[in-house]
Amino acid sequence: MSAKAIYEAKGKELLNKFLGDVAMKNRAAFVDEQVNWNQLMQDNPWLTSEKLVVKPDQLIKRRGKLGLIKAGVDLAGAREWLQTRLGKPFQIGAAQGKLKSFIIEPFVEHSQNEEFYVCIYSHRHADSVLFHHEGGVDIGDVDAKAVKLDIPLGEKISPSDVTSKLLAKVPDSAKKCLTDFIVQLYTVYQDLHFTYLEINPLVVRGSQVYVLDLAAKLDQCAEFICKAKWGDVEFPPPFGRDALPEEAYIAELDAKSGASLKLTILNRKGRIWTMVAGGGASVIYADTICDLGGAGELANYGEYSGAPSEQQTYEYAKTVLSLMTEEKHPDGKILIIGGGIANFTNVAATFKGIVRALQEFQQKLVDGNVSIYVRRAGPNYQEGLRIMRELGVNLGLPIHVFGPETHMTAIVSMALGKRDIPTTPKAMPTTANFLLPGSASQPSPSTSRRGSEDKLEHVPQGGDPQQSQISNGLCMAPSQYDLFTNRTECIIWGMQQRAVQGMLDFDYVCSRSKPSVVAMIYPFTGDHKQKFYWGHKEILIPVYKNMADCMKKHPSADTLVSFASLRSAYDSTLETMNFPQIRTIAIIAEGIPENLTRHLIKVANERGIVIIGPATVGGVKPGCFKIGNTGGMLDNILTSKLYRPGSVAYVSRSGGMSNELNNIISLNADGVVEGIAIGGDRYPGSTFMDHILRYQANPDVKMIVLLGEVGGVEEYELIEAIKKGTINKPIVAWCIGTCAKMFTSEVQFGHAGACANAESETANAKNEALKAVGATVPRSFDELGTAIHTVYSTLVANGTIIPKVETAPPTVPMDFNWARELGLIRKPASFMTSICDERGQELLYAGIPITDIFKEDMGIGGVLSLLWFQRRLPRYATKFIEMCLMVTADHGPAVSGAHNTIVCARAGKDLISSLTSGLLTIGDRFGGALDAAARQFSNALDTGLIPMEFVNDMRKKGSLIMGIGHRVKSINNPDMRVVILKEYAQKHFPATPLLDYALEVEKITTSKKPNLILNVDGFIGVAFVDLLRNCGCFTREESQEYIDIGALNALFVLGRSMGFIGET
Repeated sequence: MSAKAIYEAKGKELLNKFLGDVAMKNRAAFVDEQVNWNQLMQDNPWLTSEKLVVKPDQLIKRRGKLGLIKAGVDLAGAREWLQTRLGKPFQIGAAQGKLKSFIIEPFVEHSQNEEFYVCIYSHRHADSVLFHHEGGVDIGDVDAKAVKLDIPLGEKISPSDVTSKLLAKVPDSAKKCLTDFIVQLYTVYQDLHFTYLEINPLVVRGSQVYVLDLAAKLDQCAEFICKAKWGDVEFPPPFGRDALPEEAYIAELDAKSGASLKLTILNRKGRIWTMVAGGGASVIYADTICDLGGAGELANYGEYSGAPSEQQTYEYAKTVLSLMTEEKHPDGKILIIGGGIANFTNVAATFKGIVRALQEFQQKLVDGNVSIYVRRAGPNYQEGLRIMRELGVNLGLPIHVFGPETHMTAIVSMALGKRDIPTTPKAMPTTANFLLPGSASQPSPSTSRRGSEDKLEHVPQGGDPQQSQISNGLCMAPSQYDLFTNRTECIIWGMQQRAVQGMLDFDYVCSRSKPSVVAMIYPFTGDHKQKFYWGHKEILIPVYKNMADCMKKHPSADTLVSFASLRSAYDSTLETMNFPQIRTIAIIAEGIPENLTRHLIKVANERGIVIIGPATVGGVKPGCFKIGNTGGMLDNILTSKLYRPGSVAYVSRSGGMSNELNNIISLNADGVVEGIAIGGDRYPGSTFMDHILRYQANPDVKMIVLLGEVGGVEEYELIEAIKKGTINKPIVAWCIGTCAKMFTSEVQFGHAGACANAESETANAKNEALKAVGATVPRSFDELGTAIHTVYSTLVANGTIIPKVETAPPTVPMDFNWARELGLIRKPASFMTSICDERGQELLYAGIPITDIFKEDMGIGGVLSLLWFQRRLPRYATKFIEMCLMVTADHGPAVSGAHNTIVCARAGKDLISSLTSGLLTIGDRFGGALDAAARQFSNALDTGLIPMEFVNDMRKKGSLIMGIGHRVKSINNPDMRVVILKEYAQKHFPATPLLDYALEVEKITTSKKPNLILNVDGFIGVAFVDLLRNCGCFTREESQEYIDIGALNALFVLGRSMGFIGET
């Protein structure tokens, strides 16, 4: 959602900061259930000396009418009034909540004739200022009473207009200060990206203006612009619905993710829970549940979309399941995991996160008698559904799984017992099958684009380009009603290789003569070429750093698809509109601030450019062109018959639901001729009517489908057009969001624009109005397909539609990476490692997720045990590894390794070179004694030599005993490093036979010379052999292998590297 209500106190704080001297500064003290009155009085000394007004600050409308304002009392009176209200439940209509946040302000003495009303709100083409000369609680119907001043976008408010048009009935003495106030208020409104600002009453006493009561909304999407001005802003929930920690957690996940994750708890004890993919789909599932009588048991509203990762869907599902399993229900609970046909989300990948959560909650789900219903489709959905079916068997849970062959909301009626559950699901084509379903009896499709093109009957795209079409007074040339043809050339803004390849595959399967994508713009690299596939052949598409260069070299490109981020989409779109060749721009980004979007619309209208979006997946013109990821993968494109034009055109807000419409129309008619998702923001670049008027003028469009939604009034433009006869083609329409009337508090749905601000903006009112003017309106979304089929059959029967003859399109090879992700192919890896795997959703060390390593505080010793030994060693062993690294980290500048490192560094060599010079000195005489000592002592012990025999044998050979001897330390001046390690090993190791043997050898050697002690290298070598042999994690052969290959020196190399780096 973009427009979000803020606390009254925050709104006044912003006005205090930015209004200047046109109004008196507001003072306020905040009171909640934890209030410390002594501290409050100390911080706000005026509380004890002035008359006060007390009121709740919880987004409650008409507080005066509800008796929730106490004015003209002293502090004692305010506290007494609060005693019976603070922390107490309160009923407002159907919503019941707790009064828990109040503000106390100085009371402003005034008379009724000093009260005024002012409100500023935004709409598509202007901002409006409402003013009434009589404010206060008894203002009544302000829309009918107030005078209005519209300020068109891009224009400044005129003080003279304010005075003459708004203040005509205001006393002359108040006009000057009110004019100054309204002009400055509007400036602040614009600068701080308010979307709504109401003050009632606004009091004028003499020349002083007071803001008494205020309600305001900010455009949350503008936070990246206004953060410094806003400061910290909290967006409270509506009264009657507390902000829950689970909701806050999902909101935090959403803020950190490029995906969309939303959760609203409606009824914590409810029986019906949902996990729905897609903003539009989430509304439709809630509608269907309410339509079928489940409103009272609907527990939550929410959505996950935008290709969330496995970990993100796991966290989302885990949160929902934790809430769902808090309490049991006597009839058991229902979990609906639903969604439309995804455009680009890998269904199997997101399902893996949900599966992890279901496995974690298995016992609670079984104990709670939970039944699960799944319906999903899109990329790799077959694997996702297979995983879900197997999960039901493995967990002993009733999981009913369906794909695109089942209507999207059919699982709701199954779950609520309104429809039988099919025992034998229909056969589904596999993702790898790029042939048309049921085409086995047809001739095999051609493997070449030309071969298939020859077989296809030519379908004219808009007829003669010079000939205009006249329909009910609409006169449009094909170039006006056809945004896209099979000759459309487009430019992509952004490095979206997967989306581009999808567009090229669509072009190829539509038998276009050449690719639709001619160039890409990516300002973060230099000019270069990017490789893609055109059918079986590799092609190069140029990538430009500079937009002007791109436009100059591709003058025939008239469409730009922008994948720019929400922060850069505005500037890049403005730049695009400077080039007259561009006719259409699709903006994919969601979350562009509304003021910026409205300015883009203004510029586009002035220059005759059509904007699709923002916050959209785009649109599709079957047989001609598709925008970005619209239509999903090739199997869905073929199943939904998007490779050739049909007879039905649709327009929708939801991008996810556009793909569902493709499926519904293909199942109930001869397919889509064009489909546009205008986007879910409050101000889409083009409206429903912009596209419906094109459809009316297009002779290839025989019927129109509209999927509207709650909020806004755009559907009424269609209603008026039908009344006037401007639109006379058959219309099938349905507005989603009918469930809104069932909720006791306001719920913001998945799209920013899906919020009704008046009765006429509700989905029910729109559906009734559409039905009244002759549009075909089903009883629910569940029956939309039936309604489409009924109208289509009538048009076929009267000859308006001649069904298309099905012809198989050319085959398109599957990308290697996608085939590998689907598990359809395998390829030997060039390199493999057994210690680490970064290919999944999370880095694994020897099979253990990195998150578990941190959760269990395994430390660096634990990490080394996984990476070096591919197993998890006991805690005492990993602690010993860490101690070894600590004691070997450094031993002064005089040793050979440190000396070489220092000399290299002083000679100006870089850190890596200096470190390497020191490491190369490690050997038997420096550091390398670990492995040699381990081998010598273990061989002696294993062969049965007693310590004296070992010493004598080494003397006879003329060999040094590795790990014995020290230049400075002696038996009388022991090396504390060895002392520390020895005490730890003897205390924590299960057994230390080799260490005991070495200590006996030390007794013999120190009797000759006191400095012939077991040094730190020797100690670590023998102690580590004891660790390997006795910890229970290694066989004797494995232990010996580590000794033989010289692995123990790694401890010295790693430890001393830390010191060498310090020496540089």
